[in-house]
Amino acid sequence: MTLHTYRTDGAGLPLVLLHGFPLDHRMWDAVAALVPGERPVLAVDLPGTPADAETLPEPSIEASADRVAAELRSAGLDRAVVAGLSMGGYVVLALLERHPELVAGAGLLDTKSTADTDDARANRLRIADEAEQSGTVAPVRPMSTGLLGETSRTSRPELVDELAGWIEHQRPEGIAWSQRAMAARPDRTDVLRRFTGPVLVLVGDEDTVTPVAAAEHMAAAVPQAALVVVPHAGHMSALEQPAAVADALGELAQRTDTEASTTA
Repeated sequence: MTLHTYRTDGAGLPLVLLHGFPLDHRMWDAVAALVPGERPVLAVDLPGTPADAETLPEPSIEASADRVAAELRSAGLDRAVVAGLSMGGYVVLALLERHPELVAGAGLLDTKSTADTDDARANRLRIADEAEQSGTVAPVRPMSTGLLGETSRTSRPELVDELAGWIEHQRPEGIAWSQRAMAARPDRTDVLRRFTGPVLVLVGDEDTVTPVAAAEHMAAAVPQAALVVVPHAGHMSALEQPAAVADALGELAQRTDTEASTTA
């Protein structure tokens, strides 16, 4: 796993970004360039991505969270605002459970706190098996269109090509690992409910993978949550509407800075 630094300057708490599936840190490039304020901005490549040279453990979101925590600590970061999209959001929730001291503020973007249904879990395991047996990314190639909202698919076809290129670059064994890890994750709504720091819940209004209802479920669990619905965006809100996502993350980070200064 690799820690990618977009920005090093600033006195604010670092903002750490965790990517979705089946992608890597590159999905944050546009957002990272637009985050307002003066603070370090970093992204982590999760287990199984091309930059991850470590031996893969047994598949679990908990293993991803432990590796993120170790990566941050090795970089000298003991407190940060951590935001994740989709699978990255699952890792944020696991961090809240396993390494709460690291998370000063939490961003949950186009994700959910509940576990998979039986059908969704079976589909993940099927895709994992197919990726492993074929040794290709073929089982997830259709996601280059399915992750985007209708507006993006029709008006910005270049985003489909960009997603397709990133997906093609992934490791089949990493795809299988991530699908099995996500299939095994528990419901962490109660973990989120216990978190007392600032929370951002953000979702694209055209997200059909983790729709607005899933975001509303999380926002209802924490009174300190800010719910942001991004117009004209699907599941890949960070790619489809990076300015809106960057502004929301900047506001979360500023709220976290303010709370940290008042409790210091």
